[in-house]
Amino acid sequence: MPNLNIPEIFGSNVFGDSVMQERLSADVYSAIAQTISNGTRLDPAILDVVANAMKDWAIDKGATHFTHWFQPMTGITAEKHDSFISPAKDGKIIMKFSGKDLVKGEPDASSFPSGGLRVTFEARGYTAWDPTSYAFVKDGTLYIPTVFYSYSGQVLDKKTPLMRSMEVLNVQANRVLSLLGKEKSRITPETGAEQEYFLIDKEMYDKRKDLKFTGRTLFGAKPPKGQEMDDHYYGAFNARVAAYMKDLDIELWKFGILSKTKHNEVAPAQHELAPIYTTTNIATDHNQHTMALMKSVAERHNLVCLLHEKPFKNISGSGKHNNWSLSSDKYGNLLKPGDTFQDNLQFLMFLCAVIKAVDEYHDLLRIAVASAGNDHRLGGHEAPPAIISIFLGDELDNILKKVGNRGLKDVLPSDTEIELGINSLVKLPKDISDRNRTSPFAFTGNKFEFRMLGAPKSIASTNYIMNTIVAESLRQFADKLENSTNSKKEQINLIRDVYNQHERIIFNGNNYADEWVNEAERRGLPNYATTVDCLPRFADEKNIKLFERHGVLSEDEIKARMEILLENYGKTLNIEVLTLIDIVRKDIIPAVLKFTQSLSKGIFYSSWSVLSTSKTEKILLKKTLKLCDKLYAEIENLQNQNMAAQEIESCFERAKFYKTDIVPKMEEVRELIDTLEEMMPSEFWKLPTYTDLLFTV
Repeated sequence: MPNLNIPEIFGSNVFGDSVMQERLSADVYSAIAQTISNGTRLDPAILDVVANAMKDWAIDKGATHFTHWFQPMTGITAEKHDSFISPAKDGKIIMKFSGKDLVKGEPDASSFPSGGLRVTFEARGYTAWDPTSYAFVKDGTLYIPTVFYSYSGQVLDKKTPLMRSMEVLNVQANRVLSLLGKEKSRITPETGAEQEYFLIDKEMYDKRKDLKFTGRTLFGAKPPKGQEMDDHYYGAFNARVAAYMKDLDIELWKFGILSKTKHNEVAPAQHELAPIYTTTNIATDHNQHTMALMKSVAERHNLVCLLHEKPFKNISGSGKHNNWSLSSDKYGNLLKPGDTFQDNLQFLMFLCAVIKAVDEYHDLLRIAVASAGNDHRLGGHEAPPAIISIFLGDELDNILKKVGNRGLKDVLPSDTEIELGINSLVKLPKDISDRNRTSPFAFTGNKFEFRMLGAPKSIASTNYIMNTIVAESLRQFADKLENSTNSKKEQINLIRDVYNQHERIIFNGNNYADEWVNEAERRGLPNYATTVDCLPRFADEKNIKLFERHGVLSEDEIKARMEILLENYGKTLNIEVLTLIDIVRKDIIPAVLKFTQSLSKGIFYSSWSVLSTSKTEKILLKKTLKLCDKLYAEIENLQNQNMAAQEIESCFERAKFYKTDIVPKMEEVRELIDTLEEMMPSEFWKLPTYTDLLFTV
């Protein structure tokens, strides 16, 4: 595409700031801008004006319909499309879109997961416009970002608690800034979600029912070459991948999504996309839109984009790194070290708020990333372990250790430079901390990178939890300092005390090492290895008190979310079991039997020849039939166990049964299939292998 004008196409499909300035009066635009920047409530009197302008712009972009775009607790987005047409008196129609249409919708809520908050006959659900996230046009429809709630006002989505948590964080952060002598400002969490994914050929994908139904391969022998040569990481793009990435960038830019970085990841066929930071609410919407675009653009290139946490065994899975920072419209990034004593006192105060939050609520962060798919990835020496810890780096860690004894002035990091001994290179500034790719929660200079999320996961849950637990730390800081003289000495003592009380959560070493598991246990840090281990902690009393204190979630809403996650775990594994049984019975066993029949014929005809003993064929036939018999028996057993699981009423007990009884059996079945695949000739094994899937694109 020659002469691509990126500034011109950027945001061209978005009803954004420049469009609103052009199509709205100065007063109406000012009111909208105040809502977006400061969170002030929008005047109902201007809603019809805004709706009409939005409709006219959307029609100019080719839209015929509108939809309230929301994020139910399925983890993906939902939409119901209505046309702009309205009947006129002369039998014709007019294109109409009112303020009422803009701010409120009523999709059927009965079939969305509610965790018991709603039952099937209680169908009313409502959507309400979120004016802080821009509307956009896609495929002939105006998309309006909204929250989703029930007839009784209970939260049925992921966006509402996220927006509530942002408000709470703004309030508590301002309390602390005020005590540090700063004026009130608008404080907003900002997020950048790095997105890993696999690209495979669609023809190969279509031949693998496990990929189509579950998103991951339930079997597959290890290919001769994997990722051990480290040659794919940051390697050059091949033509097909490069074309896909170029188209994807253009589509993302049209929707105002700040796609910045792209590169090949560690595993073959694996890649990564990273955006520039933006407000967490918008970043969450953008990430949902990004995942949808990644899949739709892949179809144009006869590719399939896989977002499962672990689509292939024995190679790295796909994560989503949630980079989180805290920004003030007056004072900039609150997690960035400053140049003055006061700035660094502020920095360390907010840094310690995060340290305290993560140590006290590590269970919630583990829950935020829990899923059946992520259980395959976490702790696999390719991703962080399931144990939550914080990496600060030695220099920053040492600063905190010294604060209590020496104040701040003598322990601030120096502006050192790195000299590489090459005259033609400029001297490079040294960062305050190194990177630790094994840490689940790492400070990277001016932000925290939470690396435990699985690739398909919505970032909403992680961020509403992160916002709320940090707000709680700041609330406690403010309560303590407001009830004291609030001297610099007391502020420094607070930082010292927090560090001393929560030092156990800081680990700057290798999180992949077996020694860390033992060390974490010694420190009292829990190891919630699986989803089933951590989810019951969601409804612990301390967690219920946390969310209710800040008005982010009620006890019923917390328990509903826990129920949904447990149900999803069981449903996911049920689908995987049924898919595995179907493939084994309809594809694998028939293929093996065809192979053994061929061997039997060969042995029979060889018996007529005095020159052949057919020793190899007999050994191969015996071994293959033995494996096939065992596979058949294991599949029968697996089906019986899965039927037994469906009889368990408690979703927690059902999930526990899947974890302890069924998952190990699935692995045993997989080993049998993989062994058979390695033995069988390609002419009989028609299913695409890992070599086909990973090295075709």
